Amino acid sequence: MNGNDVNKAILYLLQQDSRRTTTQEMAERIGVSASAIRTRIEQMEDEGIIRGYYPSIDYDKAGLQLHLLFICRAPELGREALATEARTVRGVVGIREVLNGSANVQIEAVGTNTDDVARITDELSDLGLTVVNSKLIKSASVQPFDHFGEQIVGELDDQPVP
Repeated sequence: MNGNDVNKAILYLLQQDSRRTTTQEMAERIGVSASAIRTRIEQMEDEGIIRGYYPSIDYDKAGLQLHLLFICRAPELGREALATEARTVRGVVGIREVLNGSANVQIEAVGTNTDDVARITDELSDLGLTVVNSKLIKSASVQPFDHFGEQIVGELDDQPVP
């Protein structure tokens, strides 16, 4: 197995459950040493491939009943700076820059009441973003890219243990 395959297998396993999967467990499933796993994870973190480890939060259960998606428009030349600045708005939990169309920034935010919605809208507008639309999110889920290393790990799981 080449180094690229090992990295893909590590990324696949981290996406499954990065909090509870140990480097030893990954090593056993991938067929390399635990120290090789740690070294590769550190390299991928240094290279910016792995950018962090974040909890998946049920905002409603956490007391933040309003989960919103703001569809915004930003000038093409200032889009990246405005998207970065939007991180400072209290309640913003996610930002996506979109390359096509005029609604080129999507901002995910949470709050407890309509005052929060109004405040976030005003603060985004004050930054220079035009809020085109806002949507109340009923539910959201994230899943790992299931083909990124799954086959590599699956093939290794199917091999007889020597």
